[in-house]
Amino acid sequence: MNPAVSQDEEHLKLLAIFHYVLAGITVLFSLFPVIHLIIGLSAISGNLEDPSDTEALPAAFGWFFVLFGLMAIACGLILAVVFFLSGRCLQQRRRRIFCLVSAGLMCAFMPFGTVLGVFTIIVLVKDSVKALFEAPSRGALE
Repeated sequence: MNPAVSQDEEHLKLLAIFHYVLAGITVLFSLFPVIHLIIGLSAISGNLEDPSDTEALPAAFGWFFVLFGLMAIACGLILAVVFFLSGRCLQQRRRRIFCLVSAGLMCAFMPFGTVLGVFTIIVLVKDSVKALFEAPSRGALE
């Protein structure tokens, strides 16, 4: 086997592993807005009100926190799924353009996402790696 192809295979294998790791980290950080969700639900249910205070919090305040929390969680989990699928595609040598787009999105998440995104783009634009993605399916992959 050609040493350059072997090195490209190794790079793709490592990139896939790091994509999975970044997906896991993204899941973890995307669950931080659960605190907003809890605050919003507490405000809606009236648990945040002071009994001696005559003015109650408007329900819109609680709903804003609930909606903000849900949107942030959903966006984070969607990104984690995209990063995971990108790692899977790298492992299977399929959907190179999807992997490039995902790498571009990763660049927004400093510092780990930026480093991983840049390295992924550098590897995926090489002609030898393009040839790996265009090669016919080899059956069961490692």
